[in-house]
Amino acid sequence: MNQPQTLAQKLIAAACGRPVVAEGEIVTCAVDLAMFHDSSGPRRLRPMLEELGAPLWDRSRIVLVIDHYVPESDEESRRIVRIARDWANEQRLPNVYDSVGISHVVVPQHGHIRPGMFCVGGDSHSPTGGAFGAYMFGIGSTEMLGVAVTGQIWVKVPRTLMMRWSGRLEAGVTAKDMMLHMIGRYGMNGGRYQAVEFCGEAVRALTMQERMTLSNMSAEFGSQVGLIAPDEVTVAYLREAGITQPIEIERWQSDAGADAEWHEFDADALAPQVAAPHSPANARDVDQYVDTPVQVAYIGACTGAKLEDLRAAASILRGRRVAHGLRLIVAPASRQDQDLAEKEGLIQTLRDAGGEVFPTACGACAGYGGSIPDGANVIATTARNFKGRMGSETAQVFLASPYTAAASAVRGRISDPREFLA
Repeated sequence: MNQPQTLAQKLIAAACGRPVVAEGEIVTCAVDLAMFHDSSGPRRLRPMLEELGAPLWDRSRIVLVIDHYVPESDEESRRIVRIARDWANEQRLPNVYDSVGISHVVVPQHGHIRPGMFCVGGDSHSPTGGAFGAYMFGIGSTEMLGVAVTGQIWVKVPRTLMMRWSGRLEAGVTAKDMMLHMIGRYGMNGGRYQAVEFCGEAVRALTMQERMTLSNMSAEFGSQVGLIAPDEVTVAYLREAGITQPIEIERWQSDAGADAEWHEFDADALAPQVAAPHSPANARDVDQYVDTPVQVAYIGACTGAKLEDLRAAASILRGRRVAHGLRLIVAPASRQDQDLAEKEGLIQTLRDAGGEVFPTACGACAGYGGSIPDGANVIATTARNFKGRMGSETAQVFLASPYTAAASAVRGRISDPREFLA
């Protein structure tokens, strides 16, 4: 009889060509997809590859996204982006996305990540791919060099931590709140660099974009991957992204009886969350921080400016204006999401409320662009609020969902969005 396997074990076993793997084993896996961007990729990989005199293992399995240093604002950013563009041309890379949005949103939108894949990314938020039932994690430039040349990487089979959410989220409460609550409860090393799998009724009820937020912030939880078993929601999203071939979902489920560590959460009882400076682990119910004044609201990043995030913010801001003197910055996560938001009238709603629309790039989340003033209290939909992360060493960044950020923008102080939705 086969030994029951978690989803993480099944994905690793498939990638290393074995029927089963055991926790703690070290195995060599074949990589299906390697993603990197202008910051982590060519400027570091190109000189190392040239020194080795080694070719890329498979251009078709590499995706390059130019998202961190665009639009170029100084000589250094122009240099970094030029290296990326030149290298993409030299290597004749077929999958290059230049200035069309953030890698963790753009790559899934173009159907590059599917259930059962084993993927790596040159960015700490690469676990976003786990939302599709793929094993995907972030690696550094030297490890990426090994992958780029050999198409392989070793991995130690992790323990699986099952995060089971029962019940349903109420209006105004999101996947971002779920994630902040988990990080607030267990800390930024709660995932212990193991495999986290999100499951339960509340997770199943989430849309793909909301699931992507959960998996993305597995990085802040300290896990290697953040998996969600694929289902019909996954298939529908991938069909929309243009995938026509069969998509297997039945195989990519954790077996009943597989050895895992279980943690229980109640979605019905979850309030909107806010994480105070300077750590996502400082997350508490919004009422703990209510009435804290804010001068800037930032709706951006891969965890806070996808189409559904823009819908959430617009639902609060429709027919309202932001507080006098407050700056509302909106940086959509991808060109595709911005175009759809324009069609739905969401961008106009955000502009009418007093919002400024910035380019679809990592922007202030990566500390780029100088849009966050020194000394300001900022409420942001980003994944991280480390000191100086958004560019200013003296800004105080509070993390929240797009609903909470928008509600706080209207009042000029941290506010519970449920009061606006009642």
